[in-house]
Amino acid sequence: MYKKKYPVIIFEGIEASGKSTNINNFSKFLKKNKYQFIKIREPGGTKFSEKLRKIMLSKSNKLDKKTDLLLILASRSENVSKIIYKNYQKKIILIDRFSDSTIAYQHYGMGLNLNIIKNLNSYIIGKFKPDLTFLCTVNNKNMNNRLKIRSNNNRYDNFKNSFYNKVQKGFLKLSKNKKKYVLLDSNNSTPAENLNRIIKEFKKITK
Repeated sequence: MYKKKYPVIIFEGIEASGKSTNINNFSKFLKKNKYQFIKIREPGGTKFSEKLRKIMLSKSNKLDKKTDLLLILASRSENVSKIIYKNYQKKIILIDRFSDSTIAYQHYGMGLNLNIIKNLNSYIIGKFKPDLTFLCTVNNKNMNNRLKIRSNNNRYDNFKNSFYNKVQKGFLKLSKNKKKYVLLDSNNSTPAENLNRIIKEFKKITK
């Protein structure tokens, strides 16, 4: 059934873009078909990284944007060294957000220096590269409607639309400059349609 290496697959997108729905649906497909895989999220992953996540996402913490960046990178460093490299080419690795989120949010959204972010990312990740990235997109109307009914809103759910627009434009710019980047439209496609697209692209890289 499985003839190639175990790929690393990233799911990216702004808040309420369907990212978590897509990665969870794909996880169910992998489990049903008896693929060996792990799923992690950023920020989060290791026990330490999950503690950082609580700090970062708490609405009571008003963090400086540079502090935000360094906490994200600290979480990623733990994930790379303790989870990703240990499972690399042994299991399929699904990651809910990765380095492109840092560029989209911290550079395009918050205005931090792009070269500094890229250099720090490279220092943490090394030569490791994802095999496939799915970018989930959503318009402001659908995003706002979904955020209104969320029961567990966090600090990143409370920015203005102008911020999310800058972040999504950043993601789209990144998608044009990279291979194996697939867009998933959360406005006009159903979760089932997006899952079929994910499976189709997954099978292309695992033949």
